[in-house]
Amino acid sequence: MTLSALFFDQVSPHIFILLVLVSGVTSFFTASFGAGGGVMLLGVMAQVLPPQFIIPLHGVAQLGSNAGRAAMSWRHIDWKLIGAFLPGAIVGALIGSFVLVALPPAIMYLTIAFFILYLCWGPKLPKMVLGKWGTALAGAITTFMTLFAGATGPLVASFVKQVHADRFRTVATFAAAMSLQHVLKIGVFEVAGFPLSAWVPLLACMVISGAIGTWIGLKLLKRMPDKHFHRIFNGVLTFMALRLIWQSLVLLNG
Repeated sequence: MTLSALFFDQVSPHIFILLVLVSGVTSFFTASFGAGGGVMLLGVMAQVLPPQFIIPLHGVAQLGSNAGRAAMSWRHIDWKLIGAFLPGAIVGALIGSFVLVALPPAIMYLTIAFFILYLCWGPKLPKMVLGKWGTALAGAITTFMTLFAGATGPLVASFVKQVHADRFRTVATFAAAMSLQHVLKIGVFEVAGFPLSAWVPLLACMVISGAIGTWIGLKLLKRMPDKHFHRIFNGVLTFMALRLIWQSLVLLNG
């Protein structure tokens, strides 16, 4: 097998290069501003890949991006929150594996969007909801939803934002939570028989590009005051929510 056939067996060279570059740019965006890059990457992948490949491949690419961000900022991770999030995420993945069917994307997008808007601009959630059981429930719901929508990153980010005010704590904990979620999602699709091995060259290059984008983005994050970070963070999440609402309306009217 030639080098060209190895790298461009699944997609054409220009799509390969596009996805690798976008992976780096969107990872930079998430590392700098806290969230949003995963949804942007999902949007690009939806334009150039067959529908059945989008969510599994997006999960692997985002695992690389989030795991890299978590590794580079591990000192700031809230491991107590992650410990509560993980059991719920496992339950959500198990339930999702039994009902891995095409749910209406419009309803899923609207649900995610309204939760994001509430978590960003509504009253702060009570401590009971942000506690151990509430975090486990958030892990279960978002992991279940990501198997079908692939766009729950902003929802997880907005939940983490309710718990932490420090920008590094927010970014690092969000990255760790999403890494766990993507591992579980990949496991579900592997068991379902999705041929991930055929896409390894593209995914490996996207992960490397994402790691570079993350490293540059974290450098920018260090220079950003908490006040500016949270304004941009809320703005990015709100934009993502409005985009999801628009997508759902297009689907409902289409």
